[in-house]
Amino acid sequence: VDKGMTKFKDSGMWRDCGATPIPGDYVFFDWDGRTDPDHVGAVLCVEGDFLYTIEGNSGGKVAVQRYPKNDPRIVGYGVLNWKTGEETTE
Repeated sequence: VDKGMTKFKDSGMWRDCGATPIPGDYVFFDWDGRTDPDHVGAVLCVEGDFLYTIEGNSGGKVAVQRYPKNDPRIVGYGVLNWKTGEETTE
């Protein structure tokens, strides 16, 4: 988890906590309140003030979870460089 967060930050593909994520972003959590992340999930969607994620190892299974967007356990978001289909190759 630490290495993944560092790679996103080093590549400039990072949003700090407080930013609004988009579906497909990775969300990094710090459960114990220290400075390093403990867990990562994928953003499914954002509705109002809530963030929905898909996470593995969530109670021993893959699960959809819901968090307030301002949850203090959210460290930040890794942004993927999605291809939109609008790019052309020549």
